[in-house]
Amino acid sequence: NNMNKFLEKLRPLSGSEAPRLPQDPVGMRQQLQEELEEVKARLQPYMAEAHELVGWNLEGLRQQLKPYTMDLMEQVALRVQELQEQLRVVGEDTKAQLLGGVDEARALLQELQSRVVNHTGRFREFFHPYAESLVSGIGRHVQELHRRVASHAPASPARLSRCVQVLSRKLTLKAKALHTRIQQNLDQLRDELSRAFAGTGTEEGVGPDPQMLSEEVRQRLQAFRQDTYLQIAAFTRAIDQETEEVQQQLAPPPPGHSAFTPEFQQTDSGKVLSKLQA
Repeated sequence: NNMNKFLEKLRPLSGSEAPRLPQDPVGMRQQLQEELEEVKARLQPYMAEAHELVGWNLEGLRQQLKPYTMDLMEQVALRVQELQEQLRVVGEDTKAQLLGGVDEARALLQELQSRVVNHTGRFREFFHPYAESLVSGIGRHVQELHRRVASHAPASPARLSRCVQVLSRKLTLKAKALHTRIQQNLDQLRDELSRAFAGTGTEEGVGPDPQMLSEEVRQRLQAFRQDTYLQIAAFTRAIDQETEEVQQQLAPPPPGHSAFTPEFQQTDSGKVLSKLQA
């Protein structure tokens, strides 16, 4: 075919035999360029379709993983709201306790500390299955992606397998790192709230200000939720970035892209041939 004839003309450039210099190098270069354009034109529909199909399947993977991250965010919101209700200190009963004297204030603060430990522990237990589900979902859906693109990815089966394995490993590691960071955030929240309820201000018969205590709790919870949301969003962006890299590896840009056009002016003919063969 045209590609074989095209490469055959360049064979002396890369062989061990002495290169035969063309009598008309400018004409030879022009002829090669014309034939390359013909090859590009013939490849255009196939490469464009493969590029589109691989991209479509990778977008499908992103959509399949989206519910997992949405579940994580919903769980964070629900558990923060639950914890906020448990630690609500601006109310007639709690306000009276805090303002009623040192003993009553200390008893309430100790109870609130216990609630912090109890509910952050429950938060961790509730959250763990969702994180595990994300990890298992990545493995399952990436394997589905492998099956879907196997029939039309221009890459060889071995290259496809390597790309898919690397993608699965990267996303799995990032998902586990996300889980660890959220747990660290939760530990930090537990420590900060525990310190807030440590009894500061109950000396000399003066209880803590209920309004200030409530505001500190609100700010700590809001900061935890915001930081956790940002980390989940960063993980989502990482999914986009990793899948885009895979698309470039499995389905190169269609002909006409600057990465496809070789430079005939360079002196290293081996690089020229390598580009043409690619």
